[in-house]
Amino acid sequence: MADWSGVAGVAIGRGVGYDLVAIALVEFSESALNPQTPQTTSLRHGDVLTAISDGMVALLKEFYGHGPTRTKSYYADDLVVCVLRGGFSRVEQTLLEGGRGPAVIEQRMAFQDLMRHRFEEVIEQATGRRVIGFMSGNQQHPDMMCEVFILAPTDLVDHAELAAGAPSSFAD
Repeated sequence: MADWSGVAGVAIGRGVGYDLVAIALVEFSESALNPQTPQTTSLRHGDVLTAISDGMVALLKEFYGHGPTRTKSYYADDLVVCVLRGGFSRVEQTLLEGGRGPAVIEQRMAFQDLMRHRFEEVIEQATGRRVIGFMSGNQQHPDMMCEVFILAPTDLVDHAELAAGAPSSFAD
């Protein structure tokens, strides 16, 4: 039987001041479709997604003074994606309304660059894997922030390409 890709688990809930929707994407194999197989993986996977979403919201709350109102996290293979909504501050909203959108995005990108290590710590603690790549993006309408993480080990990067002395508490 061929492998199938699909949703393994969905966690829906409310955090303090935000909605959480976490979707776990995994590959199903023939053995995974056997009803005799225990389904503890999706529960653990859901816990990982919740930890990712909660951790990212907590960081933004701590450093912006408020957090996003909605977040959705994905974790499959060596990829973690966290999409956050509703996070513009009053100052940022005022700048946006005044036609200064590029200044808001530039400031956000600078902030995310400075926060990189903290964002990576959230992902590493939740997944138990080392982050070897981080990309960040923002858009204004509708307001969305997207954080993308690549985890080790991965077949995307040769082991020799990874920084030999890169600080991490997780082995590859």
